[in-house]
Amino acid sequence: MARGAPSPADLQVVRELAAREVVVTPSQLESWRRVGLLPRHRRRGLGRGRGSVVDAVDPLVVESAAALARDLRQGRDRRLAVLAWFAEAGTPGTARVPEPPVVAVREALVWALQRSASQRLVEFARSAAGAGEEGQDALYAAAGRLMGPYRGRANPALVRAALEAGGDVPVGAGGPDGRSMVHVAAAIGLGAQEVGADALAEAFAAFGLFGLTAEDWAQMLGAAERGEGPEVDWGLLQQNADIVAQVQRASEEELLRAREVLVGMRMFYALYVLHGLLLPDNPAQAALRERIDEWGMFPFLDHVVAIDLSPMRFAESLAVFLEPFFDGLYQVLMDQFAENPDIFSVPGDERGAVGFGERWMRSMEELSNGRRQAANGGADHDPGEGAWVQAG
Repeated sequence: MARGAPSPADLQVVRELAAREVVVTPSQLESWRRVGLLPRHRRRGLGRGRGSVVDAVDPLVVESAAALARDLRQGRDRRLAVLAWFAEAGTPGTARVPEPPVVAVREALVWALQRSASQRLVEFARSAAGAGEEGQDALYAAAGRLMGPYRGRANPALVRAALEAGGDVPVGAGGPDGRSMVHVAAAIGLGAQEVGADALAEAFAAFGLFGLTAEDWAQMLGAAERGEGPEVDWGLLQQNADIVAQVQRASEEELLRAREVLVGMRMFYALYVLHGLLLPDNPAQAALRERIDEWGMFPFLDHVVAIDLSPMRFAESLAVFLEPFFDGLYQVLMDQFAENPDIFSVPGDERGAVGFGERWMRSMEELSNGRRQAANGGADHDPGEGAWVQAG
């Protein structure tokens, strides 16, 4: 075989992927191998001085190349492809997708997080420390450029009630906006004393944590300042705010667990949101929503969880779920789910998921028909001309 010619093993990988309509070239395989993204073929020695041979192509090589080929489009940074691969490997139902190398995953996470608005804001806040009022003014100005406005999703229970009553769907409730974020960032960079208990109370309340109001937070923070309550460990806030450092410190097991928590919380969040879109209800789903409400976590989950994650958003969300607190919430929900896993059934309907799906589609169709009739003054309307109702 001429020097530089593709190996028979690589040509076999190309053929196997071509059969799946996945296009790769031998040069791509070799370039991925050089940067540590693709394992080398396992070779068997033929004896002293006789070289070695690949008896069979390792499925790990084929599946790793397939994952990269799916996500590494022309012109796309390979670190985004690694993040997409890592997310895919942790998605239920993707058993054939192997784990990407953890070194590459960590590198991709750090690269993405260093470019996130939240990390840039934290770094700017730290650089403004000691600059007095000018530094604080510069920090708030920078926050206006980095952090866009955010409106949380309306409570799904209110959306559902409005749809069932034929009323107007409520718009999103207020959520953590840029100013709330900068109060927290200022506490990290400038010190909590520079920000003040009232501003921090408003910021924490905007995140919806534990269902506490700004007044609740103000009372607790004020008591801590006066020495009348538990001392606030602001150093812990500073440590957890540096999401890049968190990822760099995390072990491989912690990264995998954070991904598991993120994937699981997306499912619970989706069930909570879809309740507002007339998803058939049952005791199992109601119990899960009750658990989330007990922790007052829906506004926060609405901020950090998305149903469809881009690689950059995936990196930010995964860093959040490295925090053990959210691991605890996830475990509570998983324990509740284990008690009653029958979340896709309608009480009294023995068809299970089939009946559940039909019930949901019928509810949506009835809603759509009712809205069309209302829009036409109650007159009959050609059902072929209708459109789905969007809400939330």
